[in-house]
Amino acid sequence: MTGADPGLFGPNSVTWQTHGDPMMWIAGVRALYLQALHPRAVRGVLQNSDFRRDAWGRLLRTANFVGTTTYGTTEAAERAGARVRKIHSMLSATDPDTGERYRVDEPGLLLWVHCAEIDSYLHVLRRSGFRLTDAEADRYIDEHRQSARLVDLDPAAVPADRAELAEYFEKVRPDLAAGPEAREVDDFLLRPPTHPLLIPAREVLWRRVAQLAYASLPPYAHELYGRPAPAPATVTRQLRLTGLLLRRVPARLRWQLPPKHILRAMARLGPHARPAPYKLGR
Repeated sequence: MTGADPGLFGPNSVTWQTHGDPMMWIAGVRALYLQALHPRAVRGVLQNSDFRRDAWGRLLRTANFVGTTTYGTTEAAERAGARVRKIHSMLSATDPDTGERYRVDEPGLLLWVHCAEIDSYLHVLRRSGFRLTDAEADRYIDEHRQSARLVDLDPAAVPADRAELAEYFEKVRPDLAAGPEAREVDDFLLRPPTHPLLIPAREVLWRRVAQLAYASLPPYAHELYGRPAPAPATVTRQLRLTGLLLRRVPARLRWQLPPKHILRAMARLGPHARPAPYKLGR
């Protein structure tokens, strides 16, 4: 539809074509595991919310933010960013060892959360068989300096390609640890509270998702958590098989799930806006 607002990224972006992939859900769980390894960041979450009671809500709100900023109008994306900034501005956390009180919107903490998410999305997508060239992966990271701006980060201080992202993780690794808060997140992700009748489904379905997300973490994360993971080649095969199965579910069926960001974007822009991996590299 000529003249319609394409949003922050638009149909020509790598982000537009990748974020409709069903493996993004596993990537989101991986991001939670990774984010929990920064003690100051995870305290900011656990001290300001009932994570165990509202973890699903938190995951869905994150998914809604990503969907809105990817496929929504520019105005909707800016509003979503303003809401996040307002919430963050009112929150603080306390270091139990030193008594220090600090804001959760410290740039260093926001940067950690951002980089853990972008790394997880890109890693799981590529490792599960979503074809992205190195140049497209760099474009993806660069595009997300826009989403970093929405949460009040200076885009110039955010990694712009794979090399800068790898350099960032090397720099931050000494600050990472699997403290009690990280253990709490790990325990929740393996055994989220659910209705007694749904426990068998949790054990069969959800545990596999959580275990695969955990297995896809970098080796240093496995060492910090103290739980082993299968050999990398085995994990890659599992991710590829899972991606193959999930991608066989018709996209139009998957996109019917609320809040239908992609379908609304196609209605706004026209059928040519349909996300599809083959459109990359054109």
